[in-house]
Amino acid sequence: MTIAPPRTTRRSSTTSRTSSRTGSADAARANRGGAGLKQDGGGRGGSGAVARVFGNPVPQPPQHGKPGGLLRHLNLGTALLLGSAMALGFGYLANRLTKSGATDATFAPLAPEYTYLAGLFGWALGFSIGIGAFDAPVRWLLGRELTHADAEYLAGKNLGWQRYFKYTTDHKVVGIQYLVAAMVTLGFGGLLAMLIRTELGVTWAEVFTPSIYNSIIGTHGIAMIIAMIVIVMGPVGNFIVPMMIGARDMAFPRLNALSLWLFVIAVVCLISSLFVGGVQDGWSVYQPLAAQSPPGMLGYQMTIIIFAISTGVASVNLIVTILLMRAKGMTWVRTPIFVYGVFGAAIMGLYAFPFYQYSQLLAMSDRILDTSFFVPLQGGSVWLYENLFWLLGHPEVYVILLPSTAIMLELMPVFYRKPLFSFNFAIAGIVGVVALSGLVWAHHMYMTGWAPSANYPFMLSTELISIPVGFLVLVAIGTMWRGTVWTRLPVMAIYALVFNKIIGGITGIYLSDVPVDQYMHGSMFVVAHFHYMLMGAGLFGAMGGIAYFFPKMTGRMLDERAGSIGLWTAFAGFQLTFGSMFVAGLQGQPRRVLQFDDLFNISNWLSTIGAFVIGLGMLIFMGAIISSWIAGKKAPANPWGSKSLEWQTPTPVPLENFRVLPVVTSRPYDYGVPDPYDAEMIANEKAREKQAAKVAV
Repeated sequence: MTIAPPRTTRRSSTTSRTSSRTGSADAARANRGGAGLKQDGGGRGGSGAVARVFGNPVPQPPQHGKPGGLLRHLNLGTALLLGSAMALGFGYLANRLTKSGATDATFAPLAPEYTYLAGLFGWALGFSIGIGAFDAPVRWLLGRELTHADAEYLAGKNLGWQRYFKYTTDHKVVGIQYLVAAMVTLGFGGLLAMLIRTELGVTWAEVFTPSIYNSIIGTHGIAMIIAMIVIVMGPVGNFIVPMMIGARDMAFPRLNALSLWLFVIAVVCLISSLFVGGVQDGWSVYQPLAAQSPPGMLGYQMTIIIFAISTGVASVNLIVTILLMRAKGMTWVRTPIFVYGVFGAAIMGLYAFPFYQYSQLLAMSDRILDTSFFVPLQGGSVWLYENLFWLLGHPEVYVILLPSTAIMLELMPVFYRKPLFSFNFAIAGIVGVVALSGLVWAHHMYMTGWAPSANYPFMLSTELISIPVGFLVLVAIGTMWRGTVWTRLPVMAIYALVFNKIIGGITGIYLSDVPVDQYMHGSMFVVAHFHYMLMGAGLFGAMGGIAYFFPKMTGRMLDERAGSIGLWTAFAGFQLTFGSMFVAGLQGQPRRVLQFDDLFNISNWLSTIGAFVIGLGMLIFMGAIISSWIAGKKAPANPWGSKSLEWQTPTPVPLENFRVLPVVTSRPYDYGVPDPYDAEMIANEKAREKQAAKVAV
């Protein structure tokens, strides 16, 4: 991608020969503390105060107190303290107000339900207040407008490491916060996976009771789902996308911070459910069975309700940022493919997650308010729940898959040093996935008895969506073809992703067929299939993306030796685990069972061994991230020689990203195409040589 220079510089500021020079200049300005942002008027300001923003005078409202105001005293510590205190206070109050001996329709005592639910509300409200999420509404109510100095404090300017523990609006800080939060959530879900495989691998004894095992299954499922949704869209989407499109920040910086901390609140709600009975009905928690579960179900419901708000806020922010804040000259044909992937995933998240949220709101209403949305004896419908759930349940697969696949396509031209094979074909694949993702949900309901006549139309739509997904795989293979590959860790992740995606896609076509699904439904074959799609493609794609963007995000080079060992160890364990699970499913082993026939022992032993190999590989990969982050080699501004805009900023990236906003003049993947400025210079040089030859004659 070429960008026109802002003033007098003639050469593109995105070529590798000039990036170090412009990067050094920007870094020097940032180190001086100015970075193009200067404050006139001084002190607390007044009605005549003026701030100079990138050299332009901007009138300022009165400054009340020090910049940042109350936010100077709020951080993660105050959020945890206030959230815990309000959880205890609300829970105690609810327990005192609940009538002694009160029971629900199933004769379960109401006091634990009300106490736990009130505690969850108290936790969410207290944490939000303690982190500073209500600062902007309070300012508005008091009539105190945000000054430029306040905005700089909110963005974390000059706060050092403390900005990562505060309600910070800088998209780069939010990206790092998302990375840590997603890694912790993945670690939690992975630990539960190890417990599941321990139970299934120890075929000669019962490690956990049925209720505990079911709780581990349900909590693992939803923890991994929300972590996989966030692992690319959160860290990379927030940190990289604004720079990739030539913007200085997200469209709504405060909403960006809000989406991150709502995710943290939701994860804590989920973890807390394990201590009050857990989620014992699988991650889909079908009603009305789930209505009979312990109070831990309320933790699940609050998790989904809050996480859906977080996802909706983040989706709106990404969509508006991409639509309205692209650099001058960045038309849709010059927009990087990763931006398309994030944009498509954000659209799906925005329309699909409310269905999931509604299902849990209605289920909570049935449980707490004694309504009957999902109670057949009182006029409700269990099929209503299943439809609401799966209207999200399948688009969610592509919310995970699209960003990971788009990262793969984004970095392939860099390491193969050739343009992306059929850029328009890739866009068609993304558009096709987004368009068809909302038309396939009922293939999860073939065996429920709901609308049997709709089974075959949904079978057709499910098979059709494999076509645009196949487009993306073909674009990847076409880009590989006859390319001169620079084999680094991100490229290894590409190989793993493509392999896993092909297996997951082929087995998905089988499951989309009604006759085959009648046999496979509810078996371990289904579990193996969706793990190949969500983890095999989604997680390995995320690993490649993190390895690729790690130098820009942290300022350090990732230890590729340790990272490669971790990746290939996890890949080998993954094939053993879920390859054996395919065999168990073909043999007829049902999912979500604690005890099974000896026929399935060998498959389960192999799957358990493979699962612990995956865990070992992920620990090695995570160790490489942590050690490199702390003491890795300092990264140059553009270690990969990429042409896209995010790599033309200095490392570490200054607060404002670009001192002067870029102007895009070419496509992002013109590798092997001569620089237009070089072509002009060569043409001029030849003209001069020709003229000189004529003069000599």
